[in-house]
Amino acid sequence: MNERINPGDTVRHFKGNLYQVLYFARDSETREDVVVYRALYGEHGVWVRPKAMFMSEVDREKYPGATQTYRFERVGEDAHA
Repeated sequence: MNERINPGDTVRHFKGNLYQVLYFARDSETREDVVVYRALYGEHGVWVRPKAMFMSEVDREKYPGATQTYRFERVGEDAHA
């Protein structure tokens, strides 16, 4: 998979909130690739999501008004790398 997002990047979820990608990891039970990321708002919670879902396109049927192509997209200087 061509990486368009890397650890350290700031990304925007299609619903608007910003996050920092911390790591790419692998689930020890399922061997599924996951993304570990931290919210850049509120209590700065740390989250894990399957990498395939993290990198997926927005479901246009469910979210027809979404302005982003992908669920998460780089922002700021990161977006030009």
